[in-house]
Amino acid sequence: MTICIQNMECVFGDVKNGKMILNVYGEIVKKCWINIPRHFKHVQLDEFVVMPNHIHGIINMQRDVGNADLRSLRTNDRTKMKLPKIIHGFKSSVTRIVRQTHNDYTFAWQRSFYDHIIRNDADLQRIRKYIKNNPKNTA
Repeated sequence: MTICIQNMECVFGDVKNGKMILNVYGEIVKKCWINIPRHFKHVQLDEFVVMPNHIHGIINMQRDVGNADLRSLRTNDRTKMKLPKIIHGFKSSVTRIVRQTHNDYTFAWQRSFYDHIIRNDADLQRIRKYIKNNPKNTA
């Protein structure tokens, strides 16, 4: 999954010598991302990276999931965890902390997010590698 900052502004830090150096906003993003499983029981995090203007990450859902609008994966389980709800909670938490601790009311995320359902181990390994190497591949 990829979540971008509004207008693709570089607000989370810089890539230097192939490594992402997080600033205070980047650290807030990292902390909120790591805390996702504390708020959503059936979720485990996999590889992720905070980049200057976006975050890439893999969220492992332990129950059926679906897109809240398209209902791409239907199930009768009303208690299922929905990815949009998780992402909304993450974005809201980061925004609230940035605004409360830094009085930065211009901070905003881009609407929506890009997601991809990982269907097999080869896909998982490819995406993990992409995420891990993203800072090295940034010019």
